[in-house]
Parts: sequence; C-alpha cells; structure tokens
Amino acid sequence: MAELPADAIAGMRGDRASSSLVIGLVNSMPGEALEHTERQFRAILAAASRNVTVRIRLFSLDPPSPATASRYQHAAAIDPADIDGLIVTGMPPRAAALTDEPCWRALTALVDLAADRGIPTVWSCLAAHAAVLYMDGIARRLLPEKLSGLYACTRTRDDHPMLPRLPRRWRVPHSRYNELPADALAARGYDILSSSPEAGVDLFARQAGALFLFCQGHPEYDAPALLREYRRDVRQFLNGARDTYPAIPHGYFSPGVADLLAAFRASAMRARAPEAMAQFPLAACEDDLAHSWRNLAHGLYANWLAHLAAQRVRRSTAVTALPAAATRRASARPAAAAVPPA
Repeated sequence: MAELPADAIAGMRGDRASSSLVIGLVNSMPGEALEHTERQFRAILAAASRNVTVRIRLFSLDPPSPATASRYQHAAAIDPADIDGLIVTGMPPRAAALTDEPCWRALTALVDLAADRGIPTVWSCLAAHAAVLYMDGIARRLLPEKLSGLYACTRTRDDHPMLPRLPRRWRVPHSRYNELPADALAARGYDILSSSPEAGVDLFARQAGALFLFCQGHPEYDAPALLREYRRDVRQFLNGARDTYPAIPHGYFSPGVADLLAAFRASAMRARAPEAMAQFPLAACEDDLAHSWRNLAHGLYANWLAHLAAQRVRRSTAVTALPAAATRRASARPAAAAVPPA
C-alpha cells in the first residue's frame, strides 16, 4: 500500500483542518445504490489514506431528495477553495443519448469547474463517457449486450502517477452497456493506463487543467456489487421490465454456482413470474464471493491521494512565495527621489 509522501504531509501541516484532504463525492446513484456507492468509496478512501485524514463532502448532480437533503448538497454548491479532489460516480442511463440525460447540464458544468479551477477528478463509468464527449467530442459505442463481470486487465504504461506499486495485471469489475474506442482516446491525447482484450479500455487519464482519471471499470465495487446488479436485472426480467434474461457476470462465480444460476434461468424461462425470484440461489452466490480486487482499488486510490497531497503542497508553496517575491521586487527598486520643498 502506498503511503502519502512525508514531504507532502509536512507541507500540509498548519493548512486546512489539521492536514486533512477534503474529497467531494458527487454521488448520483438512485435508491439503495446511493448508500452502497457512498459506503464503497468511504471504505476505499479510509483504507488508502493511511497517514492523512480524509474528509468527504457529499454532493449529487440531481437536487437531493428529502431523504438525502440532510447529508447531500447539489453539485452547484461545490466551492473549489474547500475541495482537494472530486470523485464523480456513474449512474443508470435514463436516455439513449448522453446529451439528453437530465443531469447533462449539471455534469458539464462540473467538468468546466474542475478544469478551470484545477481540481483533480475521478470520473466513473457514465460520468467518464459524458466528460469525454463534452471535452473532446468522443462518442461512446453501444455494446451488443451488457458487459458485466470480472475482467483481466493489463497495465499499458509504467510512468504515470496513478500507477506506482500497482501490479502488472489485475481483475476488476466492469458493468456497462457502452464503451469508448481506444483509438479515438489515444488520438485526442488521453493516456490509456490499462486495458483488457474482452472489456477494452479500463483506466485512462489526461491533463485538463488538472489530472482527470477516468474509470470504465469499477475498482470501488465491494464483493457483492455485481451480484446485486445481476439480481436486479433478473428481477426486472421476471417483472417484465426488460425483454431479455441477463447473462451471468463473466468470471465472477465459480463453475458450480454458475451451474446453479443456469438451472435457475432455465426454470425462470419456463415460468416467468415475479414469484420465481424466491428460488434464486442467493445463499450459494454469497458464499462464493471473493473481493479479489480490493488491494488494486486501495493502491489506485492511495496513488490518487498522494497526488492530491502533492498538489496541495505546490499550491501552498506558490501562495507563500508570492509575498516574498513581491518584497524582493520592492527592495530592488531604486529609492524615490526626494521632492524639494516648494
């Protein structure tokens, strides 16, 4: 696990809130997923921070609901002076085109804010697709079917600040209906940090007034996250809310549990009804889970927090240097000539 550099921590002492980093989590997931997503990022940041306090402020792209208004603010309330970094989560698509998403205007305003004010930002899934479309006109491509599962990814670079001490290869969850073409990203100057033969681009980054890190995958997911999504999709099929039965998440379950799920699918296809969900082999699925990408997520976010700490030091040094530089310039000026009395 990477720890924040000692010089970064020393430079932060005496700064805001006893050397803490303040992260704005812009979480626009609906319903129970909002709570799951918040817990996932809190757990990762707590594990990745090690020797510095991380404080999280909660925002959403939509106006907060009555149930969340006591903890969440609208993203328009973000004050860049109070934020060291931003994490912008994905959200379920509500429109075929990103520009028709209800949150499009708020999301693009957030892109402008982060770029103009130099706020390092992590953009996840749909938020990553929207930010890339807005900044560089790179359109996502619809996949033949939902990409869901654990996919083997390989580092494609060694010299990027988000990659120190990360393994050469890792398996990480992906869950999406669209993808960004690697060639289009590279042509516009994005650094592709990791990719998968099956899942395509995994992590990528670019400088846009600050370091922007984009995740097509979900290193923040906890172990049951893909199971929760799969059960939701199965339930939607049984309720008639979707037309096709979802595929079992790739590489996520052992062969024995995958066989149980295939048998449940065959039964559900014969008798499609909401009541069939009671026979879903939930206990076997839960016993089968392993959080094999936890260390990858902690290492990635440790690198990100180290970058934020270093940025804080550079900003503080620049601000401190301004009065000193002004004093040196003033002392170097020739003394004003005395004005003879009238």
